[in-house]
Amino acid sequence: MLHTVAQPWMWAVFIGFVLLMLAIDVLALGGSRAHKVSIREAAAWSIVWVSLALLFDFGLWIYLSDTVGREIATAKAMEFLAGYVIEKSLSVDNVFVFLLIFGHFAVPPQYQRKVLLYGVLGAIVMRIIMILAGSWVVAQFSWVLYLFGIFLLITGMRMLVAAEQEPDLEANPVLRLAKKILPFTKEFHKEKFTIKVDGKRLFTPLFLVLILIEISDVIFAVDSIPAIFAVTTDPFIVFTSNIFAIMGLRALYFLLADMADRFHLLKFGLAFVLMFVGIKMLIVKWMHVPTSISLMVIGGLLGASIIASLFVSRKKNDAELKQK
Repeated sequence: MLHTVAQPWMWAVFIGFVLLMLAIDVLALGGSRAHKVSIREAAAWSIVWVSLALLFDFGLWIYLSDTVGREIATAKAMEFLAGYVIEKSLSVDNVFVFLLIFGHFAVPPQYQRKVLLYGVLGAIVMRIIMILAGSWVVAQFSWVLYLFGIFLLITGMRMLVAAEQEPDLEANPVLRLAKKILPFTKEFHKEKFTIKVDGKRLFTPLFLVLILIEISDVIFAVDSIPAIFAVTTDPFIVFTSNIFAIMGLRALYFLLADMADRFHLLKFGLAFVLMFVGIKMLIVKWMHVPTSISLMVIGGLLGASIIASLFVSRKKNDAELKQK
């Protein structure tokens, strides 16, 4: 059984907090009406989510300092922070995929909010399933962490090779099957996934978008859960860092929606992060990389890819202006 610093009441309080914040998030980003979220709204909520994660980490450190000692408290606080940074950075890749899906189906901005809500809820459910399964497997077979390391190393390499390639969404087997067995309308009907025409139930293109979003949730859960086990095996730390990263996903999407092209090199940074985490897991028997060092390496890789993205996009814009 994996050891955790959390008491049962801590799980209950955190789950209650998540449900409350999700309800507030739904109301804040449009409620039940079709609504195009502005960059200002998205930026404000992104700051809120990051601030809440940092406050939680600080609160956890204070509580553990009083109950189990400062050394363990600092270690767990660093594990949460490293896990949160990893999961938050991987959620940016989620955003890029969401943008690709919405762009492919030409989904109007005011209809994206509802699909993203279901996407976030689906991501939370998938993370819970993967965390429970991963924790049980690691507890029973500790050697599986080496398999996680190999998986992440291969995933990072594949991401590095395919960073500039766009996947063929129409070739997705689940999507093709859905189109064969379900009747679809050709146009959107606001935020509705289904409508009734002459007594017959028809599905809208937005339902296809939802299918792809949920498939991406499964894929990213498979990638992200092994990654966080590189910095901690405490189920509570794994769970809380994951959920905090996911809850800010909708706000992050709307924040990056109009400027994703400026961060096109970030995928290379994410690929190197996954490769670093995979290597860290593979060499743990011979070399322990402290969480603080891991945090600095991950931050450096992400920071370098962001700076490089902004530099390249600025040079490209300058070249375009000179041509005009």
